[in-house]
Amino acid sequence: MTGENPVTSVAATLDWGVRLLYLQSVGMAGLTAYLIVLDLTSHDANLGVAASLTGMAALAAVVIFFVARGLGRRKVRARGPAVVVQLFVLATGGFLVQLGPVWLGLVLLVLGAITAVLVLVPASSRALGVD
Repeated sequence: MTGENPVTSVAATLDWGVRLLYLQSVGMAGLTAYLIVLDLTSHDANLGVAASLTGMAALAAVVIFFVARGLGRRKVRARGPAVVVQLFVLATGGFLVQLGPVWLGLVLLVLGAITAVLVLVPASSRALGVD
């Protein structure tokens, strides 16, 4: 026996998934800040569309934060939304691989896949009390 606390080792995968979700929330907050700067400095006539996009990015950052917090508090009901967030991350990564900066698309694909796996592995299920 290594003396390692089994509850701590079981929860480690979920904890890393939560950390990556918080990282995604910070990334969305950064994107929101960037979009706000673009909205304020743009002289485009489509300010309503730009403000709507900025609002959606801000909303996404807040939602991802609360999903991460829910999983961090071991709320099993936060797991489904966490997986849905990862599906959006994977879709965005695939889109960027085809049309945008390929490196960013690859980063998002890896980040989405790793986070989804960490949230769904059996050890995370046990930490959430699903098993």
